[in-house]
Amino acid sequence: MPSKFTYSRWDGSQRGFDLDAEGLLGELADDLLYHGDVNSALRKLMQDGMRDINGDRIAGMREMMERLREKRESIQERGDLGGVYSEIADELNDVVDEERHAVDNYTTEAKNSGDQRRAEMAEQSAMERNFRLDMLPADLAGKIAELQHYDFQSKQAQQRFEQLIEKLREQLMQQHLDQMSGEMQKLTPADMQRMKDMMAELNAMLERRQQGEDPKFEEFMKNFGDFFPENPETLDELLEIMAQRMAAGQAMLNSMTPEQRAQLQQLSEQLLEDMDLRWQMDQLSKNLQSMFPQAGWQKSYDFSGQDPLGFAEAMQSMQELSELDQLENLMKNAANPAALAEADLDRVRELLGEDSAKSLEKLSQLTQMMKDAGLIDQSDGRLQLTPRGIRQLGAKALQDLFGNLSKDMIGQHQIDKIGTGHERANDTKPYEFGDSFRLDLHGTLRNALRRGGPGLPIKLSQDDFEIERMEHSTRSSTVLLLDLSLSMPMRDNFLPAKKVAMALHHLISSQFPRDYLGVVGFGATARELAAERIPEVSWDFSYGTNMHHAFTLARKLLARQTGNKQIIMITDGEPTAHVMSSGEIFFNYPPVRETVEITLREALRCTKEAIRINTFMLDADNGLRHFIEQLTKINGGRAFFTSPETLGDYVLVDYLEHKRNISRGRSASASSRR
Repeated sequence: MPSKFTYSRWDGSQRGFDLDAEGLLGELADDLLYHGDVNSALRKLMQDGMRDINGDRIAGMREMMERLREKRESIQERGDLGGVYSEIADELNDVVDEERHAVDNYTTEAKNSGDQRRAEMAEQSAMERNFRLDMLPADLAGKIAELQHYDFQSKQAQQRFEQLIEKLREQLMQQHLDQMSGEMQKLTPADMQRMKDMMAELNAMLERRQQGEDPKFEEFMKNFGDFFPENPETLDELLEIMAQRMAAGQAMLNSMTPEQRAQLQQLSEQLLEDMDLRWQMDQLSKNLQSMFPQAGWQKSYDFSGQDPLGFAEAMQSMQELSELDQLENLMKNAANPAALAEADLDRVRELLGEDSAKSLEKLSQLTQMMKDAGLIDQSDGRLQLTPRGIRQLGAKALQDLFGNLSKDMIGQHQIDKIGTGHERANDTKPYEFGDSFRLDLHGTLRNALRRGGPGLPIKLSQDDFEIERMEHSTRSSTVLLLDLSLSMPMRDNFLPAKKVAMALHHLISSQFPRDYLGVVGFGATARELAAERIPEVSWDFSYGTNMHHAFTLARKLLARQTGNKQIIMITDGEPTAHVMSSGEIFFNYPPVRETVEITLREALRCTKEAIRINTFMLDADNGLRHFIEQLTKINGGRAFFTSPETLGDYVLVDYLEHKRNISRGRSASASSRR
């Protein structure tokens, strides 16, 4: 008993398809046929994701975007940007407390010494120092500025303050360095000088480029390549890297409150005394902002955490947020899965995890996989199906439609007549008078040996002749009329109808190559469709069902063909448009009597030219029923009231039955002539 398969839409419970080109094309089939565009189908698959044959989930862009959103929220919940100062402020308060304690101890010691003069001087000094400490500004920058000119009583407090200032200066510089280089971790005077040299040379390169001179990129990388672990290969690539880093630093400033931002700027002015370095950095920032205006210079983030963030943590968070933004932009702007190959998978793995990196990698391979298999190619910047891809898609459509049928239900395209034909049946028969003499030598010799026994010479008689059995095949000429009016997609009838067209084309081209199949799409007007381009066909964005024009065009196409002629029409509406004598299109809904009569007259012309019209109705309303009844009376064809789910079964079975009936008719006629 032959196997029976059932095909259905993915609902999440079935096993997925194998990640190969043919399985991928099968997954794309419905979307490809519906939209008529490889690019749209791939984008939808890229958005939705999929499962491979093992059931493993390959996340789509929607799922990735959700992971990005969750990651972004987790970063913003890490802490408060005000913490850039909190650690320094706390240490500074400890320094002030230590100084006050030292002042009190010195006053007490002076009083206990018994030296009145010393005690008075200590008392006066304590009053002045405590007054200055009491009058310290509340803001961090102002407090530091005042303490830099304060005469410390405590050597330990002074040392702690100097260490704190150096630490803060280092953090501020590191903030700038982090924007410049991913490698600089420790600051030395030599590092600072190389940083200035690097930025000066970079600004010089930009100036040379603007003047049309050689920027000397290779020389720059030889001298300063260690600043850039990404190892950029061109000046543009290097500048883009730096723009991203500096934009992340600017985003941190943008994310601060105005008070926090003002403090940071004041601290920078106070502590970063190297004016040349600051000028070079400002100049570079301006250049990069003009060159990369979309790098995110205006971005800001709302940090909602409670724990304070230090400089290093804040810059790390900003860098991660910036990279998430870049990844998000890549995903949003990807025209097809191949564009995802630009993603840094190692960084994706660090930000979103191993599963996300694997999914992105697999998605990025889909386009190239189908190209390598010869299913799609690229023309004028767009992907399109190759002839092989179209054949594969037609085979998939045919497989889907025949999946609900058994072979016994549809017949085998064979008849009882034995005679001349174009297809071998891989079988033999005894020769009869009138048969084509296609001698089967092995069978003939076997019959002679069985009759006469072994020995030489072998004597042949007429009864020994065995000939090849041939299938008798009759040519059919068919035009498929495909309704492309706007009601078809609105009623979910377009995809099943288009799938039937693909399946019928594949059936005829693969099994009945002598048959002719023409395809005519009709909406407000009718037009011939190249069968090999059916996957690209979409519906008309206009109202009107012009059967009159469709019958006229089909009749002209069949006039050039031989054999038995038929029209198969798939529609969900009655005729609402016709071609007037002036050549203009008349449309009216509900249909007027004139449109109906003109359409029926064209059907009558088809009848006179021995063209049978079979109609498959996807919406059996009273108006369409009444029209089809009139049509079948005039033409003698058949009408089917079907649904999108069973349309393919009806059409394909009817085509094969038509072929079989024609062949039987020819057989009977040939027998009667004998």
